[in-house]
Amino acid sequence: MSATELTALLIFCTAMSFSPGPNTTLSTALAANFGLRRALRFCLAVPTGWTMLMLVSGLGVGALIAGVPPLRWAVKLLGVAYMLWLAWQLARTARLSQADPARLQVGFWQGVGLQFINIKAWMLALTLSAGWVISSAGAPAPNPGERLFIVCLVMLFFAFVSNFLYALIGSLLRNWLAQGARLLWFNRALSGVLVVTALWMLTV
Repeated sequence: MSATELTALLIFCTAMSFSPGPNTTLSTALAANFGLRRALRFCLAVPTGWTMLMLVSGLGVGALIAGVPPLRWAVKLLGVAYMLWLAWQLARTARLSQADPARLQVGFWQGVGLQFINIKAWMLALTLSAGWVISSAGAPAPNPGERLFIVCLVMLFFAFVSNFLYALIGSLLRNWLAQGARLLWFNRALSGVLVVTALWMLTV
């Protein structure tokens, strides 16, 4: 992979990883409600699940899902339904003492699975596969396996760092959120982000 391609990949991954989305929103919410240690499992789940998704996409499954409307809509609707459920659970927590891990069940394996029902993640994986894995400067790449490894390594790093940063912000706000109704409105704001993201996924 040339220096130009790698630079473009780093810029693209930075923009996609650090922009708000379902993963970063949940990282923030989990840390704000349960602490950084509780959120760390999800922060590790995101890059794990996303790397698995990228590998599956590189093998052609992503193109199959994108090319078959029923499969594409199945992924969309599952993802939207799950995020709306999470938004509802999050919006009901008003105080740290009411924060129940069983209510917002997003552990490691749930975090891994969430990547596979996130149509945005599938589209991102397809974009990376088409732009950086199977092609090089508009021509078929001679080393797609090596390029797939580089893309996975880069996204593994960015997926963890972005989610950990959002979780860290959430954990730093815990004491401030414990006062009055601040946590309630904070959770409702984050649940609103999840709802908007879920509705946006329907248009992708």
